[in-house]
Amino acid sequence: MDLSGNPLWSNVLVFAVASVFVWQAGTRVAEFADELAQRYHLSRAFLGLFMLSTISSLPEIATSFTAAAHANAALAINNLLGSILLQITLLALADLLTGKRALTAVVPDALVLLQGSLNIVLLALVVIAITLGDVQVFHVGIWSLALIAATGFAAFALLRAGRERKPWLVNPDDANSTEAKQEEKRTMSRKYRDDSGTLLFGKLALAMLTILTAGAALAYTGEALGMQTGLGQSFAGVALVSTATSLPEVSTVFASVRAGLYTMAISDILGTNILNVALVGGVDLIDTSGAALDTAGDFSALAAMLGILVTGIFMAGLSERANRTYLHMGLDSILVLCVYVAGMFMLYRIRDGG
Repeated sequence: MDLSGNPLWSNVLVFAVASVFVWQAGTRVAEFADELAQRYHLSRAFLGLFMLSTISSLPEIATSFTAAAHANAALAINNLLGSILLQITLLALADLLTGKRALTAVVPDALVLLQGSLNIVLLALVVIAITLGDVQVFHVGIWSLALIAATGFAAFALLRAGRERKPWLVNPDDANSTEAKQEEKRTMSRKYRDDSGTLLFGKLALAMLTILTAGAALAYTGEALGMQTGLGQSFAGVALVSTATSLPEVSTVFASVRAGLYTMAISDILGTNILNVALVGGVDLIDTSGAALDTAGDFSALAAMLGILVTGIFMAGLSERANRTYLHMGLDSILVLCVYVAGMFMLYRIRDGG
């Protein structure tokens, strides 16, 4: 759907209205997830990884697969890689809502460390695939199939780690451990506690449909605005389209952090980023014009490396658990924001002219 022929003001209006719908639906999804955790005694890290990340990725799925169906794999890949970079930056912004403590200092679940490590491994594979080029087998690249398989293995490893054991526990002598333990007892306002299971899942399905349709509208208008403002197709994919499709994550993460559910917020973002790598491979399955990763060049490789960098910084913060803040943010969050701004400048410099 090409909306670049519409007036600029109409695309801006559609973008704004769709943003409101996505924000409200994303907030409701976070509340539904918390209610499910309370009702069925589920791990919030598990819910963030497998439920929230999948639901909040619906706009990326719709946008990227639509672009791939129209043989525009480059836009699809840049959208996915741009979303990965942006979503880690969202956690840095969410740090402003945690009060006096740094966000990475109060996470008690080791599962998020495993998620972050797998994020870095998968993104490194993307960079290697782009650098070496791909080999087609029945119009599908071997590297694309490898990315899908690696993501499946990562999901299996996370599922086992979430069910079987805790590889480490928060140090009871740590000043931050009390805050971390209190997180497990926190909950959002349980205004859906009287809903039956059927009604709750029905509301969840409605919120998913809203995110999918409004998110698709955001993606299409974001792409059109990128073209109308002369930013170029590659930069539009990384900046505007990825920002538009990441609005569900914005609402779910901010709602979770405001309620003190830090583990669910972080797990949502890291789980979404793992899924985005699988979607890179999925783009190749849909685009039959050739190996999708062969259409990606230095721009996409730089976007993936920036994703590795911000994830690595955030992982260092989770490992160190330093509690000192500057301007109400942890040092790791400040560094992530600096990398994002510098990275967007670098990506703008090497953008294409499309």
